Amino acid sequence: MECNGIKNVSRTVVCRKLLDTFLASPKTLEVTIYNINDYKALILFMVKTNTMKKLLFSLLISISAFAQIDRVEPPFWYSGMTLSKVQILFYGKNIAQYDVAVSNNIVIDNIKKTENPNYVFVTIDTKNAPVSELTFSFKSKGKVALTQKYELKQRRQNSKFRKGYDSSDMIYLIMSDRFANGNPKNDSDNSLNEKADRSNPNGRHGGDIEGIIKNLDYIKELGATAVWPTPLCEDNDPKGSYHTYGQSDVYKIDPRFGTNEDYLRLSAELHSRGMKNILDYVTNHWGYQHWMYKDLPTYDWVHQFPGYSQSNYRMTTQFDPNASDIDAKNCMDGWFVPSMPDLNQSNPLVLNYLIQNAIWWIEYADLDGFRVDTYSYNDKEGISKWTKAILDEYPNFNIVGEVWMHNQAQMAYWQKDSKIGAIESYNSYLPSVMDFTLHDAFGSVFNEDKGEWDKGMIKVYDNFVNDFLYPNINNILVFAENHDTNRFNSAYKKDFRKYQMAMTLLATIRGIPQLYYGSEIGMDGDKGKGDGDIRHDFPGGWNGDSNNAFTKAGRNEEQNKFYDFTSKLFNWRKSKDVIHFGKMKHYIPVNNVYVYFRYNEKESVMVVINNSNETQTFKTNRFAESIQNHLGGKDIFSGKMIDLKNDVSIEGKSVLVLELK
Repeated sequence: MECNGIKNVSRTVVCRKLLDTFLASPKTLEVTIYNINDYKALILFMVKTNTMKKLLFSLLISISAFAQIDRVEPPFWYSGMTLSKVQILFYGKNIAQYDVAVSNNIVIDNIKKTENPNYVFVTIDTKNAPVSELTFSFKSKGKVALTQKYELKQRRQNSKFRKGYDSSDMIYLIMSDRFANGNPKNDSDNSLNEKADRSNPNGRHGGDIEGIIKNLDYIKELGATAVWPTPLCEDNDPKGSYHTYGQSDVYKIDPRFGTNEDYLRLSAELHSRGMKNILDYVTNHWGYQHWMYKDLPTYDWVHQFPGYSQSNYRMTTQFDPNASDIDAKNCMDGWFVPSMPDLNQSNPLVLNYLIQNAIWWIEYADLDGFRVDTYSYNDKEGISKWTKAILDEYPNFNIVGEVWMHNQAQMAYWQKDSKIGAIESYNSYLPSVMDFTLHDAFGSVFNEDKGEWDKGMIKVYDNFVNDFLYPNINNILVFAENHDTNRFNSAYKKDFRKYQMAMTLLATIRGIPQLYYGSEIGMDGDKGKGDGDIRHDFPGGWNGDSNNAFTKAGRNEEQNKFYDFTSKLFNWRKSKDVIHFGKMKHYIPVNNVYVYFRYNEKESVMVVINNSNETQTFKTNRFAESIQNHLGGKDIFSGKMIDLKNDVSIEGKSVLVLELK
């Protein structure tokens, strides 16, 4: 006897029908089941009705056509997108055996099947498609074996022209697991490997999206206008997963951080405060627990040698005219670490998957920008196409790439419309890069008191000498530290005067300043002791913390000293267009005193940083071309007027920020 067409019958009816048929005629029963849940229901029903033993001896269940769809990515798309041809990944056991059709007069542009029968990639053209629910049909010999609903949603109003972050912003970088535990109930998750262990510096501590939301007012009061949390998508590594750079599902927020809906709420809460949401995106690699790595669509979905080979980390091979092919290959195709399979962006399926995933998150979560991890380790042609596709969809969106190099020409190569890249007809289309050479100077300059020919503030001066190399000097990210570097306050032993100099420099130069969480309260950490030491929990973010640095009353005297200075400085910066987009003129440091001006047609600001230990006095006539007809300047910290007609004295290891009058 053959029982077909049971997929539309309730599972209870299915089980009763099968059981009754068997009891009436205990012969071999051939069953066609289309859904694994029906199969599970049958077994469960047999157990509950105490017929299992009898059936085990005499019932042969043959699953002659067993299929289901386990994953659909993107899970939905949007009507009216510039990227109207969307390639939908369907994943399920032997799903490639079926012919595919779709409803609503939607045109199937392409169907791609690979060597893995569990995948089929279906490209549909949604150019003129309205908001609607589509039905995909999967057929065998002309009969529908299974169907899948697919929604085309309404895109956000005016989303195409969303404005990304820029040099008017100050970005607050958060280590997501270490900032604040707003919901202790999600610290561990039964479906994921690593459980919470706050005692382990490299373990999960419980920081989450709810913790960020609850402390947005703190971040805003500090003077930040944008928030960059480290990646929030699922990372199911058995250990060290807290940093989430080895993601296992790039369409799903890690349950230990919250849900996709929680992330939408974070975006909405930021926007309600006039703040921006930046997603930390990883194009170069996934984690080895990624569901797709466990069943690769194609052998070359990731780079294989075969198997694993580590990157040589020599990013210069991307543009070195003398580089060997093998060295360039090992840089781009080698894995960052053994637990992070290296994605092959030269594979069109991989590249399209990453493009669609990025655009999906922007539209879904109403994002204002990306920070892209290990940008210069990607296949440079592939990452260029990825970046351009995003900007074609969102022309005003901003993306900053992590290009960790120590030479301005090499970093400038990666910025959009670089004349250096144009030498070899290359354009990355990347709007922004990170100023790592300035970061290098931050790490030592404030301990160099004498200001010799190549030390002290001359290092900072020399960094800006090379600004001509960048196509858009205002659109580079400037920072004193981040989640991968030594903590500034550790390197300088919490010397508040040196912190003042560093933050003043950061807040008043060209570019987009980024502050690492906890710096503003004097948090320190030594990279030499491991990554966990530079990623401590923010005090007050966990129930029972004895020190709550999120409130003035909860902070100790030292923490308030750091916080008050930082807040005053960056809140002043918020309204200063002359700092955001003004020009810069600087003067060669003398006696380790660095003087520069930010100016536009309406306003001029004079910055003086004395990096020597002694009080320095200087004549102002040297700066006449910048001071012009201004008689004095008001110091933004003390409120005092400084007479610029006469010599100016400034204490050792201190700063002046003067609004010229």
